Amino acid sequence: MKEGFRQSMAWLHTWSGLLVGWVLFMVFAAGTASYFKDEITFWMKPGLHAVSPNAAPQAKAAESAVAFLQQRAANAPRWFITLPTAREPSTNVLYLKPPPPPGAAPVERRRRFDRAMLDPATGQAITAPRETRGGEFFYRLHFDLHYMPAIWARWIVGFCAMFMLVAIFSGIVTHRRIFKDFFTFRPKKGQRSWLDAHNVTAVLALPYHAMITYTGLVTLMFMYMPWGPQVAYKDRGGTDAFFAEAFPGSGRDQFKAAGTKATLAPIAPMLAQASAHWNGAPVGRITVHNPNDANAVVSLTRAEGPQLSYERPSMQFNGATGALIGAFGDVPKAAAETRGVLYGLHVGRFADPLLRGLFFVSGLAGCLMVATGLLLWAVKERQKFAKTLRQGGRIGWGLRLVDGLNLGAIAGLPMAMAAFFWANRLLPLDVADRGEAEIRWFFIVWGAAAVLGLLRPTLRMWQAQLALGALLFVLLPVLNAFTGPAPLTVSLRSGPSAVAGFDLVAIALGLGLASAAWLVERKRRKAVSRQATATPPGLAASGQGS
Repeated sequence: MKEGFRQSMAWLHTWSGLLVGWVLFMVFAAGTASYFKDEITFWMKPGLHAVSPNAAPQAKAAESAVAFLQQRAANAPRWFITLPTAREPSTNVLYLKPPPPPGAAPVERRRRFDRAMLDPATGQAITAPRETRGGEFFYRLHFDLHYMPAIWARWIVGFCAMFMLVAIFSGIVTHRRIFKDFFTFRPKKGQRSWLDAHNVTAVLALPYHAMITYTGLVTLMFMYMPWGPQVAYKDRGGTDAFFAEAFPGSGRDQFKAAGTKATLAPIAPMLAQASAHWNGAPVGRITVHNPNDANAVVSLTRAEGPQLSYERPSMQFNGATGALIGAFGDVPKAAAETRGVLYGLHVGRFADPLLRGLFFVSGLAGCLMVATGLLLWAVKERQKFAKTLRQGGRIGWGLRLVDGLNLGAIAGLPMAMAAFFWANRLLPLDVADRGEAEIRWFFIVWGAAAVLGLLRPTLRMWQAQLALGALLFVLLPVLNAFTGPAPLTVSLRSGPSAVAGFDLVAIALGLGLASAAWLVERKRRKAVSRQATATPPGLAASGQGS
């Protein structure tokens, strides 16, 4: 019975990982990059590399942003101001366009907003900021999948995350000596080597893998399991009433304009009062509802700090008089705080650079865990065809399909990510919808890699894609030197540190891919050598798989 249970868990572990492994690899890779999404965005906007985050006091940066919005969007129904930080040195303003006139075509959600980036010292818009989605693209990709309705994408990612959770715990049950095997690696042993690599990368960051998978499901818990609030608040206003009670001051409230003009009160005293209330913690975001209206409301949210919880306290002020309306979230309710902590653990915004670096390394271990698991299945399955291959036959279509998908996902995705950065620097600045054009190149390169992998899943193709990805990553610092004001030789000495860090990580990733390409080449040469010793033609063909 005991052996039967473990075998059942092994079967469950294998298929729960394989069926969604390619999606999980993308989710892990894009999510890992998201830990440094601000730094990625900063690198992709070389016009900001000379902007200092400490160029002006916070109050001055806020006043300059308000003055800019008064000139640019005085009649907008809502303003959003994100104040400068060490990771994002510019002031970012976003404002909601007035609704289209009756009868006009509906506007796509993200096109209903206009945005600008301001120099905090001068309050002027940064001239020609390179339009890009930057690191935000990877953040959204890892749960929105881009080219599909977000609701469907989140259901797909959630389904895969549930499979991942099953694979983690069934894997723990399956591997009786999982921690002992962590200290064992036997190279050049075929299937045994792949299993050792899978164990090492899995156990290396096992608590992280379990945490990131579970908390990822928690972030969308109200979409996956909405029934509790729907039933409990059925006669009390529905889910809107639930969110208003569970997360007071979260912005879900509807602020209706009075239709009477009124001058917006000075913003600096509100910032000072909020910071004093939070024991000196700065304001991170300002939201102005119905600016220049008698019913204007100014909502201030505390800046991110070392607190685990993603939910941050906020304060609301009367926009016309500057009087305090209320403070929210100072003592959050237990359930809301629990969700906030789990959410905060997932996104890692609380972490300092060293801890975010550890999260990044753990995420890379997750990518390797998924990749080695996929390759291990292909290696084990190929052994079943050994006799057929010796007799000149061919492998089955299922294994060939997995080989192609492995190649397109594991080797193709890094190449596509590097191509995204190259497109950022090489596309003309005046290209229409430039941010989307960069993303198109990401999918063009990834799609081409996947198609070539499916058509020819050989070791030569593995080597070519890994080598090209390595070249694209290693040369990113050279590209930056020719297209930006902060080459690596300068950023290492005098900053900005985010640019230097990006370039160094790109080199490290490139060297890692180059090492993988070298290992593939060594394996290919051994396969060719075996073929030269009178190996039947069928086996020679099969030696070019993954």
